[in-house]
Amino acid sequence: MEEFLKKAKESCGVMATLSSAKKREVLNAMAAKLLEKSDYIIEQNSIDMQNAKEANLSSAMVDRLLLDEGRVAAMAKSLQEIAMLKEPVGRVLEGWWTDDDIRIEKVSVPIGVIGVIYESRPNVTADVGALCFKSGNVAILKGGKEAEHSNRAIAKVLQDVLEETGLPKEVISLLPDSSREGVAYLIKQDKYVDLIVPRGGEALIKYVATNATVPVVKHDKGLCHTYIDKDADLEMAVKIAVNAKCDRPGVCNAMETLIVHEEIAPKALPLLKEAFDAEATELRADAKALEVISAKEASEEDFDTEYLANILSIKTVSSLDEAIEHITKYGSGHSEAIITENYTAAEEFLNRVDAATVYVNASTRFTDGGAFGFGAEVGISTNKLHARGPMGINELTTYKYKIYGTGQIR
Repeated sequence: MEEFLKKAKESCGVMATLSSAKKREVLNAMAAKLLEKSDYIIEQNSIDMQNAKEANLSSAMVDRLLLDEGRVAAMAKSLQEIAMLKEPVGRVLEGWWTDDDIRIEKVSVPIGVIGVIYESRPNVTADVGALCFKSGNVAILKGGKEAEHSNRAIAKVLQDVLEETGLPKEVISLLPDSSREGVAYLIKQDKYVDLIVPRGGEALIKYVATNATVPVVKHDKGLCHTYIDKDADLEMAVKIAVNAKCDRPGVCNAMETLIVHEEIAPKALPLLKEAFDAEATELRADAKALEVISAKEASEEDFDTEYLANILSIKTVSSLDEAIEHITKYGSGHSEAIITENYTAAEEFLNRVDAATVYVNASTRFTDGGAFGFGAEVGISTNKLHARGPMGINELTTYKYKIYGTGQIR
């Protein structure tokens, strides 16, 4: 393992000098190779799918795991989009002359070796590998055992292209020891690894954050809310709420709690129930909501749960303040939305809610690197330092100061 990490660290030197044109060439070649090897990738994925059924994985996990022609094509398209993004390395972020006539430039540079630990979704292997490559970093990837065959197949395709283009395969590689012990070792190797990004279940995030000596940016849970204000357009509100919950219930940007202003609850809740019943969504509502619609009674635990399933909590409130208080108490700092036609309420919500992404009149499902125009993302950071929200190529850089003198001494 140490020899593997040493080679990964040495590859940083190659990446630091790679031209933007070379990066585009390699990423486009990777996209083409993914399409060429689509049948092979799907075949390997079918092994994981069969194992998932035998292991009785949840429908949400199975949905995340599945690869078909469309999803492989989407992976390839994502790599092409990443290839075309503006070069993130070498940007002069600031520049100035000091009183001593020394010129200083603050310039973006790669972070180095980035370890990403994730579960279930094999497309992450391609997306994260490409994002790290575009930003001049070396990627060490540790996927979940449920996607083992899929991840190996995708990584092999990417590594074949690296070697064909004269680059070390260690630039994008899977962690050789994918056991718990292997992860425990990786997250303490600050001599070789510069950043760890864990994305997955709450237990994984907590374990890594607690035990790592390498700096960590957490892709934490997504306990997301949508608040329907008293001044909301109800037709819009229903459409957004259904999308936020039901489009893909098992992902981190899906809504888990719907908050409704009590003034419009008598009219809004029956419309919402009808729409959610059509999607077979299980509703768990507070006492005030149960006066208007039939549903299971929501418990305190429900409001504190990231379901990752087609289950929705409903909370009624008497004011914008109460809605924000509820979000502050239960939210995970991921994505929060307000539906309103009231400009003042919208701005107050945007300014007061402490989350990585805050929305007015749009679904929380847009918290995504692709939807933000980043091509993809390494994770959705709920940290405040150094990155927050979808982590694209610019969030995978740090900076250094370049100082130009003409013989000055101090």
